[in-house]
Amino acid sequence: MDRIAVLIPCYNEGKTIEKVVTDFKRALPEATIYVYDNNSTDRTAELAQRAGAVVRREYQQGKGNVIRRMFRDIDAQCYIMADGDDTYPAEFAREMADKILEKKVDMVVGDRLSSTYFEENKRPFHNFGNSIVRNMINYLFKSDIRDIMTGYRAFSYLFVKTFPVLSKGFEIETEMSIHAVDKNMLVENVVIDYRDRPEGSESKLNTYSDGMKVLKTIFRLFKNYRPLQFFSALALVLVLISAGFFIPVFIAFLQTGVVERMPTLVVSGFTMLAAIQSLFSGLLLATMNQKNRHDFEMQLIHTAEIYHRKNGGI
Repeated sequence: MDRIAVLIPCYNEGKTIEKVVTDFKRALPEATIYVYDNNSTDRTAELAQRAGAVVRREYQQGKGNVIRRMFRDIDAQCYIMADGDDTYPAEFAREMADKILEKKVDMVVGDRLSSTYFEENKRPFHNFGNSIVRNMINYLFKSDIRDIMTGYRAFSYLFVKTFPVLSKGFEIETEMSIHAVDKNMLVENVVIDYRDRPEGSESKLNTYSDGMKVLKTIFRLFKNYRPLQFFSALALVLVLISAGFFIPVFIAFLQTGVVERMPTLVVSGFTMLAAIQSLFSGLLLATMNQKNRHDFEMQLIHTAEIYHRKNGGI
């Protein structure tokens, strides 16, 4: 088991990967640097190996798929995840690793948004999207993660080995953040500097299509992790729609003594039934979710036992 493993998922980062590996070897000389090449068509793998990284390949395309493979393959006391595009300075890795190893933090978030991100990033829609996603998640999940979509993070062994990677692409960071908050894991923020990609290095993130995937992920995870709130909100909307259909019919009935719009009344009744079903669905799923949380805590205990065995009982 490594003490510190630096995980760098890469796709066509030949212009920067050699410098990234060298910088992390200098910042964390005791760390093992892993570069997972995700079907690059340039010299990414060759240059990373020349710089001293352990190079492996993941053939399923997508950042989420690469991280799933990394988390399965590698055992370490502390994991540092960074991108291969040289946007995240390696000198912050020591502080992040110390929080995992000394303070027993489960996830450390490299916070770009509180420092240089908005000045360095030349893509205004990325800036706007990051702010929207951060505010949405912190509001919906009552959290204080200051940079939801940063690719610069540190993790404990317990987090890595109990995190179910479901996303295939760039929405993986959103999934990590929500999972940590929902499972009551210890999360801390470290303010980092951010620098834009160097000339000739192109982002693999599509502002619009990947942004929509992130929003869909937030919607899906809110439904899964907060079912009572989600289905209660849906029930409230249905109640209001039902009331909107019913009130004019009821007023007309009071005036004439006759139900003149029977189809509208029927629609109102079915909509109210749907609202009641939605509310009870939320209650049922919330109970199941609580049971899943109990099971997860038992899984944590089992994973901790494995961790201590691999570390000689330390």
